[in-house]
Amino acid sequence: MQSTSPPERAGGPAAGGELEGEPPAADSRPVGAEEIAAVLDALEQGSGLPEAARALGRALQASVLISDASGATLALAARSSGEERALRAGGSGVRTCPLTIAGERVGTLVLRARCRVEAELMRVITLLLAAEVRQLRLPSEGRREGAAALLGQLFADPPPDLELAGQQARELGLEIASGAGLVMIRAHAQSAVGEDWRERCLGACERALGASCERWLCAFSERSQAPAAELLALVGASGEEELQRLSHALFDELRSAPATARVVVGSSRLFHSAQELARAAAEALLSANVAEGEQEGDLVLAFEQTGAYRLLLPAMRENVQELERFYAETIAPLLAYDRQYETALVRTLAVFLEADGNVAAAAQRLFTHRHTVYYRLERIKELSSLDVSSSEGREKLSLGLKAMRVLGIGAGAAPGPQRSGGRGAGGGRSEQPRGVRR
Repeated sequence: MQSTSPPERAGGPAAGGELEGEPPAADSRPVGAEEIAAVLDALEQGSGLPEAARALGRALQASVLISDASGATLALAARSSGEERALRAGGSGVRTCPLTIAGERVGTLVLRARCRVEAELMRVITLLLAAEVRQLRLPSEGRREGAAALLGQLFADPPPDLELAGQQARELGLEIASGAGLVMIRAHAQSAVGEDWRERCLGACERALGASCERWLCAFSERSQAPAAELLALVGASGEEELQRLSHALFDELRSAPATARVVVGSSRLFHSAQELARAAAEALLSANVAEGEQEGDLVLAFEQTGAYRLLLPAMRENVQELERFYAETIAPLLAYDRQYETALVRTLAVFLEADGNVAAAAQRLFTHRHTVYYRLERIKELSSLDVSSSEGREKLSLGLKAMRVLGIGAGAAPGPQRSGGRGAGGGRSEQPRGVRR
C-alpha cells in the first residue's frame, strides 16, 4: 500500500533553487473594499479558505498561498507552477503577511500581486483569514495513515471486512451510521509535472475537505487500473445536497491547482451502514467512469445522475465478465481501430446516437462533412457487424458504449480528440488507412 506524505510546506526554495516567471507589473490603482467583497462573501457563506484564497487572487490579480503556523499549505491560488514556486521560495515581488490573533501567530499569507492594497484594508483581510485558519485543522499523520489503510483496501481482492472497516472509520472519528457518502476524485496532470504530483493532489483534497466538512477521510484508491491520480474521500453528510456541495468543493480546489489538465468527480448515494461501503465504492467508481467517458471536459457526477447506467451496476459488481464480453463484441473493434489509425469511430458513434441518428446534426457537432460521417458509420458496420440504420444495431452499440464507460475503458483518453491544424474534431491522421478504400 502506498504511503502518504505530509502536506506541502510553505517555506523553502524549490528543487534547484530556481524560480520561473518574472514578478508581475505593479498596478498603481489601489484596491478598495468593493473589490474584496468576493473574499468576504466566501468567508461569510462558509465556502472555506480555498475559495477565499481564489477570490483574493482574483481581486488583487495575484497568486496567493495561505499556510498554518507549522508551514503546512491550507490554500493555494497560483497562476502557474512558476508562480507557486516563487511564493514558496520568497521570490521577487512576493509579500509575506503574518496571520495573528490575540498575539498568537496562527499562519501566514503569501502573495504576489499586481494591485496594491491600503494598509488598513490588508489588516482587515489578514484578521479575517487568521480567524478562518485558526478553526481549520488538517489531519494528523496518524489519521492520514489510518485513512490510507481504510480507503486503500475498498477495491482490493479479496474485498475487505466491512464491519472492521466501519470500526476503523469510527476510530478515526467518522461514524457512518450518522450518514456518509463516498467520493472518487480523479486529477489528470499536464504532460510535465513533478514526482510529487500525487501527493499534491492529496494535499489539495485535504484542504478542500478541511475547509468544508467536519467529518472526513481521504486517501488514494490504490486501484491498479486508475487512469489518473485517483483518490477516495469518505465524508460525513446529512443529505445528498451536502454530499454534492462537498463534491464540488473538491472539484474546485483541484481544478484551480497548477498543472491540472482535467478533473472528474463521481459520488455514491448517501449510506448509513458499513455493510453498504462496498456498494458505495462501486457507485462512486461507476459515476467517475461515466463522467470520464460520457463527456469531454471537467465534470462532477452523482450516482443518481447517471441515468440508465445505474442498471449496469449489478453486472459491474457481480458479473463483470459478461459486461466485458458484451463490450468486446460491440465497441472493442472500433476502439482498437481508432487507436491504430488515430480515427474517431467511437466518438462519431456516440455523437450520432446522441443526435438521434441525424447525420447532419452529428456532422455539425463533429465539425466535419456529413459524407465523412457516412464513411465512418460504414466502417463501424464492417468492424462490428452491427448496422446503425437498424434499431437492433443502434441498441446494441448504445449498450456497448455504456458498457465501455462503466468499465472505465479508455477513460480520460477518448479516441480521436480535437486537434489543432483545422482537421476538425476527431481528426488525426487520414481516416483512410493504407489499403482501405472510401
